[in-house]
Amino acid sequence: MRAPLLTSVFVAVSLTMLTACGDTATLPLAAGFGPDPALPPPKSSLLPTLHISKASGWPTGGKPVASPGLQVAPFAEGLVHPRWLHVLPNGDVLVAESNAPDRPLEGKGIRGWIMTMMQKRAGAGAPNANQITLLRDMDGNGTVDQRTVFLSGLNSPFGMALIGNTFYVANTDAIVKFPYEEGQARITVPAVKVTDLPGGPRNHHWTKNLIASQDGTHLYATVGSNSNVAEHGMAEEEDRAAILEVDIATGEKRLFASGLRNPNGLDWEPITGALWTAVNERDEIGSDLVPDYMTSVKDGGFYGWPYSYYGNHVDERVKPQRADLVAKALKPDYALGPHTASLGLTFARPSEVLPASFGHGAFIGQHGSWNRNPVSGFRVIFVPFEEGRPRGQPVDVLTGFLNTKQEAQGRPVGVALDKQGALLVADDVGNKVWRVTGTNSNTVASK
Repeated sequence: MRAPLLTSVFVAVSLTMLTACGDTATLPLAAGFGPDPALPPPKSSLLPTLHISKASGWPTGGKPVASPGLQVAPFAEGLVHPRWLHVLPNGDVLVAESNAPDRPLEGKGIRGWIMTMMQKRAGAGAPNANQITLLRDMDGNGTVDQRTVFLSGLNSPFGMALIGNTFYVANTDAIVKFPYEEGQARITVPAVKVTDLPGGPRNHHWTKNLIASQDGTHLYATVGSNSNVAEHGMAEEEDRAAILEVDIATGEKRLFASGLRNPNGLDWEPITGALWTAVNERDEIGSDLVPDYMTSVKDGGFYGWPYSYYGNHVDERVKPQRADLVAKALKPDYALGPHTASLGLTFARPSEVLPASFGHGAFIGQHGSWNRNPVSGFRVIFVPFEEGRPRGQPVDVLTGFLNTKQEAQGRPVGVALDKQGALLVADDVGNKVWRVTGTNSNTVASK
């Protein structure tokens, strides 16, 4: 028993020491939001800033804090690391219960060990259910009445899309498809591969999201980078840090947009029809850099990674540089704060149950930082839009994911709107899906 005890003590002491390392933010968090965020000079240090909120889970009866005019209640509980959400046309809610796949190269060396321990402390060490669960609210009262395993035996599933009678899933290494009939509660037929996606033994950013084109002929898949800033070489970044366009008839794919370090959330802006994504930017150049962002995505657009950020701000760590690419790097539309880990994105649509003030804009799930002191994220925000463009500062929707000890009771990830227009939020530390409505809503918000 002595060796395991010493190992545990060593890990605890090491994490405590490491968490104290690095710099402290000098700018208010709000300076990193909006179309023109503050971008101070980068900072470098022997060890990166590590400020990790230990995952504690919710106490009995605990829940996030809803902003004035809103209320929140559990929609589903007892899930296993719920990451992403998809709402079917009949109102059934699908949740991907998923975690990182086996990645033998990701934890190599001292740096890899540090990152692995950090992720476990933050709640990423949960079992991998590798499944999609169906949640059905049969009486429309805002809580789940029927729950079934919709799909099992998947490989770190994340994004989902429905085109006609075909249901698509983005596993960590491939897009697969299944036949689907409306109202179906479980699919048992084998998967059919549509196309491969970048995976491999490192697979640094493993989550792959999906959205269908508006004419139903293509899928768009997000693929995060295989590193922070290409430290393993650009050969490992083929078709990564990108959004890929996939022809569903042939499985052929092409690079739709690139230089997006870790895109996750995808949605079509309702007024302009433009594709938007939420992107996690690079780490380890200070608590104030670099803001995550959301942006409209242009066909053929290049957004800087790894050579530059926020347009032509060169990242000197990347060698050799590419001045030609930096010169054409597109500036993102709207910053979402440094290190907030902005993952979920969904646009507001007509709602029976949310206040009119949330009628035009984007809901963003901010999973929370590890590379900023003090921490950032750990909330759900709403960015108002006018005429298809973001306008003004973000508005809090849900806060209170950290307790008084700065432990993570929950961490918001995917966001979606249910059939009534209520906001659903996947919480992968609390193992719940939360449902947000207005305080004057007729739907139940009990528990």
